[in-house]
Order: sequence, then C-alpha cells, then structure tokens
Amino acid sequence: MRQKHLRILRIIISVFFLVFMSALFVDYREFIPVSYAKWVLYPQLIPSVISFITLPAALATGFLLILILTFLFGRVYCSAICPLGALQDVYAFLSKKFRIIKRYKFKKALDYLRYPFLGLTVVFLLFGSMLVLNLLDPYSSFGRIFSDLARPGVVTVNNLLAAQLEKMEVYFLFRVDMGLFTWQTIFIPIFTAVLIIWLSVYFGRLYCNTVCPVGTTLGLLSRLSLFRIKMDRLSCTRCGKCAFVCKSNCIDIKNFKVDFSRCVACYNCITACEYNAIKYEPAYARKPVNAELSADRSKRNFIGKSLLLGMALTGLKQKSTAQDHDNLPPGDIPNNRQHPVSPPGSVSLKHFTDRCTACHLCVTSCPTGVLQPSFLEYGISGIMQPHMDYSVEYCNYECTICSQVCPTGAIMPLTVDDKKLTQTGVVHLILDKCIVVTDNTACGSCSEHCPTQAVRMVPFQNGLTIPELNETVCIGCGACEYACPVRPYTAIYVEGNPIHQVAEQPQTESLEYREHEDFPF
Repeated sequence: MRQKHLRILRIIISVFFLVFMSALFVDYREFIPVSYAKWVLYPQLIPSVISFITLPAALATGFLLILILTFLFGRVYCSAICPLGALQDVYAFLSKKFRIIKRYKFKKALDYLRYPFLGLTVVFLLFGSMLVLNLLDPYSSFGRIFSDLARPGVVTVNNLLAAQLEKMEVYFLFRVDMGLFTWQTIFIPIFTAVLIIWLSVYFGRLYCNTVCPVGTTLGLLSRLSLFRIKMDRLSCTRCGKCAFVCKSNCIDIKNFKVDFSRCVACYNCITACEYNAIKYEPAYARKPVNAELSADRSKRNFIGKSLLLGMALTGLKQKSTAQDHDNLPPGDIPNNRQHPVSPPGSVSLKHFTDRCTACHLCVTSCPTGVLQPSFLEYGISGIMQPHMDYSVEYCNYECTICSQVCPTGAIMPLTVDDKKLTQTGVVHLILDKCIVVTDNTACGSCSEHCPTQAVRMVPFQNGLTIPELNETVCIGCGACEYACPVRPYTAIYVEGNPIHQVAEQPQTESLEYREHEDFPF
C-alpha cells in the first residue's frame, strides 16, 4: 500500500467512529442496538481500562489493543478512533473552508502544561477522585457535548417537524420530551465545546497535546513505537509544506525533526510532500541521546510542585446551611437527603463514583430521563456523574438499559428480575408536608405510582387516607417522589443507599374466589 493512502484510511476510520458515536449519543428513538454500541465502545481507552478493572472480560480488553497499536504505529487512537479527535478535525476543516486559518507552523511543546495536567489527573486518581479524569477524558467530553447539547437540539428539531406534520395528518415523527437541565450541569459541556472549537480552529490539536491526559500518555508511549514519521535530509527542500498541514505543529523543518510524542498520526505531511522526503518508516534503532535533549530535572520539580495545587480540593462535599424554616410553607423546606441515588446496578456510591467517567451515555439512553448530570450531589469530585433526579422522572420498574450501555462497569449488568429487587434507596415521608395533613384533602398519588406497594394508603381522619411506608419492599425507583404534588420539595422522597441492598419480594394479594351454585343473573 502506498503511504499516501494512509491518510485516506485514517479518514475512513475516523468518520466511521465519529458518525456512529454521534448517532449513539443523540439516538432518542433507540434505533442502535446495544450489542452494536458495545463493539464501537470497545476501543475507547479510559472506559475500557475502568471496565477491565471492574469486570475483567474479553469485551473489556480494548485498551490492550490501543496500547499495542500505539507501540507499533504511534497515536493512531488520537487520529482515527477517538471521537473528540475527529470532531476537532471537523472544526479545523470548516475553519479552512471559511478561511479562518490557512496554515500551521512548528511550535515548541508546552511541557509545562501537558505534564502537570497528566500529573494532576494521576494524583486525583491516587486519592480516589475521578474529578479531573471525568473532565478531561476525551470520550467523556465528547459524550457530554452530544448528550447534553446536540441531543436536545435534535429533539427540538424533531418536535417542531412533528408538530408541522401533525397538521398535515402525517405521523411519521412524534414528539419527545427532552427532560430538564440546570445551568450548573450545562456549563461544563458548553465550556468544553467552546474550548475545543477555539483550540482546534486556531491551534490544531493543541487540546490533545496539552490538556488531554490520554493524549499525553499515548504520546509518552509513542516515543517507543516501531514505526515513526521521519524526514530525509537529502530529499527535503525545506519548502515547509509538511509543517503547514501538521495540525500538531510538531514538524521542525529547520532541524529535520518530528516530535513524535505530539504527532497524532494524521499523515497529512506525507500527502503534502511532493518530494517524498517525509516517510512513515520503522525505527530500527535509537540514536544516542544528546545532552541538550536530556530531561530537564528542573521541569520535573516544577511539575511535582504544581500538582499540589489541586489536592486540597479533593473530598469537598456539598454542605447545607442552617436556616430558619419556621415561617416557610411546608413545600419550601428542603428535604434532608444525606446521599444521592446512584443508578441501579452501580453497586454502591463508591463503586459508581470510582468508575464513572461522566460520558452521559446512560443519560442519553435512559427512556424516562430520570438519569441527569449531577452538580455537587456526589461532592466536587463527582461533578457531571449521573444521578437519579426524581424531580424530572422516575425509574421504570423493568428497565435495565443503563446497565447494558455503561462502557466502564460503573453500572454493572442487571437482569430484569434482579433490577426489581435492587434497592438503590429507601422512601422517607414527612407527614407535616403531606397535603392530606396540611390541606385536609385526599391525595394518594404516591401510592398509586408505587410498583411494589412500599407506599400504601391507610385510614387517617374525616374519611381521608394517609400514606404508610414499608421500607423493606421499597427499591428506590422514585415514582412516589415524582408523583407527589408538593413542590418544590416533596413530602415523600428517596434517600439513597450508600451501598445498594436487596429488597424483599413484594407481597401480592390473592383475590378470594367464592363458588356460586347458581348464576346470579
């Protein structure tokens, strides 16, 4: 195969992953089967590593494939498989069409930024926090952009078209609820999208070579790769065309060198060179390392000191302030929820927060939309990790979709029967807020929506009935909390279980059968 065809092959693979994964996160009609999605998610590096640690299996070994490819060919993950990398290429391509930027040029590596970003990620992980990794992981950032920004836009267009088609009595499309998003959870995807657009338009792959910990890690490994981009001093005319198309700004034509730790294997330089002076060749032996290229130990000291900056932030939790609620209406008094509710199958809050990369694939796939991005529900280290938001909806009794699509094992696979007994939380009732007590009126919405009859109505007074709880059969689905008419803080709510429990089997009432000798009519 001619080397100029490498770029074509790279484009085909990157377009496939970009299109398929974009569709996966905006698929509000659930057209894409879960089995197909798993194979596309297989080579995504961070989800694969976390999934392998959680549940070692053949489908969790994608990171091994990426490591092998990196040792052989360099950062092909960044060029062809990473959806965020492909998205940056799209932005850069469009910028050239609109003549925002015409050419790149060689720039020195920003080691004083990329290694601290990587080190900060590692330090937070060592202290048990996924915060930095969740914010910087390219797959998760891509997922949040398309799940939290692109998907609502697609649904809005769908609803507008559906409304127009309904007037013509065409029902091919139907309206879809988008769910609710808060500014706190939308801010991070918007900031990430704007940052990536700005960097890719004006600086090429600077995000991959400065901010992204995955790119920096693979860049270190690519120094040992068996195949590398090389420049032929005898053939090169120093025309600069290779450097003009290098979106990593890593080709130094003055010294005939390529910083392969920043090269994302796009092969644009090979296509641009008219003299065949730049090639993709085996690196048979290493040249002696010059003293001027040896590691500067002062930089390491700087990195070590800069990592201490974020350590004090680890473990901060959202704290409620003491308020005087004596003069407030009952519905305005916040509920004293101690723990958030993590998705069924997440085993425990620690299991979930230690493995979730906040990619929001479960948020996109959730048919009711009860899974929403968190702000400080899990503490500052769990920002953007999904939680069960019962103000939006409740969890379907027989739904296990989130456990099927999770790529990291943060949500373990559940059968429908196991899901029906998985107790993610326990129901709590504040009688002083219930409208049966405050308004002396009949209700019963919580009992009507409870699938396990953990909430039942019992006689109260004046012929009214009031909720009575049976926590042993409650699974924490939140149907009661969602249905409660008291707002903004409901009279009944679900307190999350730090460690998920197994609920008792709901009792079914048998109907008495009386045999009649004669037909009554």
